[in-house]
Amino acid sequence: MHSTPPSPQRWDGSRVYVRARRSLRVSNDSASRLLRCGQSDRCRDCGNRIEWYHRTNARPIRLHPHELPAERVPATCQWHVSCGVAHPSGDGSGWCRLPHVRLCPARHDLPAVPELAGLRRALAVNTRRLIDSGAFVPPPTRPNTAAPPMATCRPTRPVVQLLYIRYLANRPVDEIQCVAQTRRRRRCTSPLLTAETQAGVWTLVPVPTRHGQLSLAGTVMAVYALTGLPYAEQLRWRAQRCPEHAAIPTAADVAVTEWESFDPLIHHEHIHTRLPTLTRRQAPGSRNRKATRP
Repeated sequence: MHSTPPSPQRWDGSRVYVRARRSLRVSNDSASRLLRCGQSDRCRDCGNRIEWYHRTNARPIRLHPHELPAERVPATCQWHVSCGVAHPSGDGSGWCRLPHVRLCPARHDLPAVPELAGLRRALAVNTRRLIDSGAFVPPPTRPNTAAPPMATCRPTRPVVQLLYIRYLANRPVDEIQCVAQTRRRRRCTSPLLTAETQAGVWTLVPVPTRHGQLSLAGTVMAVYALTGLPYAEQLRWRAQRCPEHAAIPTAADVAVTEWESFDPLIHHEHIHTRLPTLTRRQAPGSRNRKATRP
């Protein structure tokens, strides 16, 4: 008869070597499919799994779904989750969380972290596997040749004004997707803006001031205003539901709404001073550049 040697324990009885903690999940027989923290999703750029959390300032952040040993992650990249809120630091334990932006294979604008190069390559291989199997379609990119002479300015993250509050959208206006659950227990693929619904109006408005900052004279920004729509229609946009699921209030949500409260200091890179409905002619030497800002 062989006896199992006791595992090393701390003073409080917990094991020294513990497996990575699993993320929260919703039961299959649950009436609601929505978690307010740790909401599972896939990155739009690389297709890998992520988890949405909110920071102390209520701004969302995408975290890698698995915990990593803190000794393998630089201190500047360590995050931890406490009571459903993400904090940009370690919690003193041997495990930490990591922002997905540091690992996303599609992001090349951030400095590389040598300690995370192996995990980043693993996610890049998984992205290629998803593309080859047809499970993930990367966002369309503009070809480098044969660019049209006229280009339309289209903000990738527009500022939307509804119920007299300005929000920063996570994707273009015509791509904002419904968050309701279908009968097959999947997320609805219908957009909020359809041919049968009333559209908003692009307009130039003064840049708001917050945190006691002085406003800049003559500074304006492009805003997709929905304030002219009926009150019920603005509530539908705020709840991020298509017209069909807006009429079914009992349908559960499977994703959190993607509205982020607009702050001119934090989101200054998304302030556009020209209307996106206007077209402009590209210069002969700029055909290979993308027109992402109005």
